[in-house]
Order: sequence, then C-alpha cells, then structure tokens
Amino acid sequence: MKPLSSFRAVRWVRTLNLLAQAVLIVTLFGGLNYLAVHYAWRFDLTQHHRHSLSPETLSYLKNLTQPVRIVVTLTADSDNDQVAQAYRDVSGLLREYGYATENNGKGRITTDYIDVFQRRRDAEALGITQPNTILVLCGDRQRILDLSSLYHVENQAKKSFLGEHVFTAAILDVVNPAKKKIYFLSGHGEMQLDDVSPARGLSALYAELGARNFAVDTLDLSQTHAVPADAAVLVIAGAQGRYQPEEQELLRQYLSTRAGRVLALIPPMYPHGLDDLFYDWGVLADDVLIYDNGPDGQNGTGDLILRNYASHPVTQQLIDNNVPVRFGPTRSVRPDPGRAPDTNLVLTELIATAKTAWGERNYRLRSIPEFNKGVDLGSPPDQRLTVATTSERVTTNGNLLFKVPGGRMVVFGSADWIANGSLATIGNLSLFLSTINWATDRDIDLKVPARPVDKFQLSLSQNQLSRLRYSLLFFVPGAAALLGFIVYWTRRS
Repeated sequence: MKPLSSFRAVRWVRTLNLLAQAVLIVTLFGGLNYLAVHYAWRFDLTQHHRHSLSPETLSYLKNLTQPVRIVVTLTADSDNDQVAQAYRDVSGLLREYGYATENNGKGRITTDYIDVFQRRRDAEALGITQPNTILVLCGDRQRILDLSSLYHVENQAKKSFLGEHVFTAAILDVVNPAKKKIYFLSGHGEMQLDDVSPARGLSALYAELGARNFAVDTLDLSQTHAVPADAAVLVIAGAQGRYQPEEQELLRQYLSTRAGRVLALIPPMYPHGLDDLFYDWGVLADDVLIYDNGPDGQNGTGDLILRNYASHPVTQQLIDNNVPVRFGPTRSVRPDPGRAPDTNLVLTELIATAKTAWGERNYRLRSIPEFNKGVDLGSPPDQRLTVATTSERVTTNGNLLFKVPGGRMVVFGSADWIANGSLATIGNLSLFLSTINWATDRDIDLKVPARPVDKFQLSLSQNQLSRLRYSLLFFVPGAAALLGFIVYWTRRS
C-alpha cells in the first residue's frame, strides 16, 4: 500500500477516523440504552430483598386491568424521624410497584407526592385534610392507609416493615368494583349515621367508612323482614329498645346459614332482647354498670380507660402502638360460663378493665357506687372484667384437618365510644376500623414476608472519633497524593 503523498490527505484520514469513532461511540451507547430499556436485568443483592416484590404481589400486579393512583403526603424533610423513615421505606417500595407495572398497559400504578400545606387545593380535592396520609385510588374507589399499619411494633420499637402486604391488599381492594356494604340497624333507638351531635351522632364515623371504600346504609328489620343479600356486616349501635323475637331469628339465620358478620355495641342500662342470640354464640352481656376507682382505670369524666388487650387481629394495632381506648358507660361482655362447650365456637376475651373495676348490679338505686362482695360482678383488686368478646364459628370440612370459617360476632359492652365526640380519640377509631376489617375479611391473607427494620449503631470513644476524623482529613488525601507522585516519578524516569 502506497503511503499518503500529502498532509491534506492525512488530515482527511484523521478527520474521517475521528468521525467514525464518534459514530461508533454514539451507536454503542444508543444500543446499550435500547437494550437497557427493552431487555433490562435487575438483581437485588440485599439481605432481605428490600428492592424486590414478592412473587405473589407480582402475580397480582401482572393481572391488573385498571390504573391505580397512590397519593402520599409524607415528606422527606419532616422534623419527625418516624415520618422521615416511613417516607424512605414507602417511596422505595412504591418505586418497585411502578417499575413492575410500567409495561402493563391499562394496569399501571402511579405515585404522587403532595405536601398538604403547599398544595392545599389538590389535597382538599382528594379529601385529604391531614399530613402523613396515604391514599390509594382507583376510579371512585379509595382507601386510606395509616402509618401505624405499615409497621409491626414491639415494646414501642419498629421490628418489621409491612408495607408490601398493606399496599397489595389495598390495591386489590380498590380495583374490586364491588364495595363491601355495612348496614347499621335502626328502629330501636340506635345511634344514627346522619346525626351530628357529639353524644350519639355517627356522622364522623360515616365519613371515615366512606373514605375507606365501604358502602354504608341503614336497615330496619321490622320493616324489611329480611337481611339484604349484599350485607357484609350488620352493626347494632347503641340500641335503646328490645329486638323482637322475629328480628332475633333473622340475625340468627344470617349468622348461621350465610356465615354472616354482626358487630353489636350494647350499652348498659337498656334491655336489648338479644340474650338468646348471644347464648347461641357463647356470649353473656351482664346487666351491670362498670365502675373503677383505681388511679389508672377511669378518667375525671367517668370514662373507662382500657389498655388490657388480648392478642387478636382486632386489637393488634393497639397493642403494637400501646394506645388505650376510652369507653363511656360500659357493661361486662364475656364468654358465657353456663353454656356447654362447643369445639366449633372460638371465643376471645378481647378487651378487659383494670383489676380495680367491678360491675355494679344495683346501679339503678343511684347511690354512691361501692363494691358489694357476693352481689356485684368481679373481685377487685384481683380480677379484670371483660368488656368486649369475639365469637367465631368454624366447622371441619369432612375428614380434612383444616376448618372452614363461618359466622363472626363481636360484642362490645358500650356504644358511645364511636360517637362523634369520642371518635377523635385515636384508639377508638382504630379499634372500630380494625373490627370492621376483621369482620369483613377486609385485609387479604397474603403470603408476603415482612421486611425487618435493621438498625445500625456505631459506638466510638472520643479518642477513636478523633483518630477517624484525622484519618479522613489527612490519610485519604495523603494516600492519593503519594500515588500521584509515584506515577509522576515513574513516567519521568
């Protein structure tokens, strides 16, 4: 090959060579980006797979056919360390939901972060009035998630992050077009959904249930003579009159033949007419009025302060966060000691008073309350009184080992704790919503593992901290300078 005869030809060759290199580099990076977008591989090397969703969640997301929007009002720069940590955990998890559905067509999951103070109009349009709220939306269906539901807490310390379980259950709930319907019974002086009074009104509770994608209505069994087919749960809220035998029979059939769910809030001092139904389900509602003269069991207004819970899905959130509930006038509701044992009936004494409480049987005499041994219920200061009991009927399926869940009943010995004036108490609202969720099987039993909350603490003495500081200031730059000098000296020689 003949050498090039002029400098002009050499310059042209160099120019073409540089141009070819530039084209090849651009083509290389363009091809790599194309492969990364369409044929990406991701590897989660963290110990607990913090950047991966479980196979069960991925299978659900793959079959989504409706878009889901998640609105988060948490902020990264919050002064509250708990909120800041929740923001980091939630934002990282929601990125995985978005990545898993970005090529899912109509079933994409998007996340919006809203500061309720800077974007107040947008927040109010979504019905959000408080910060630190998470809203899951699909069409006109929505569900509000509380921060307390995202973590498993032991001894007031976060042990594991339950975010994937909570978010997946909420997504599956809002994409379901059928809302679960709750009927509040009426016709016997029950508390009313449209009543705004603080003592017996339920307007605040009605708004809370609507915000959580429940359909709510009233039902008068004396008029309909039947329980609607779409009833997910029946609520008896503070009846002041007796239910008739025909109505009691309708409730019994609903519970037994349709595996129905009944939530009964039975205040003291009023006959309810449900004794036979409660007996069938192993529950005894004593005709007493509970008093507590102890230092921690009753507040200055006479309300009971209750913090003794059994481990149960209804009370687990209260246990984890060490939150008490506040009841007004209360009766004892306990497993019926006179009923024959039934292996298909599972009873749980849900909430109990302090040991200093007793059940006054002669409360109608209007005398100064005083415990009378042998007459009143209890034995202060040695015995607690149960004020809430759950009853669940399960049956065996032939010769198989597992049991099929049937009806569920939850009976509380008080009703005014869900009224407008008391619902603002954090524990009261949490208790009622947890009860409704359990009664309606709201949260799906997903096999999604919890992610441990790891805490790292570095303990250094003052001398060790000083050595570390000087090492960072002088050793690392000095090592870099020494390496540069060696390279310079080597090239020079």
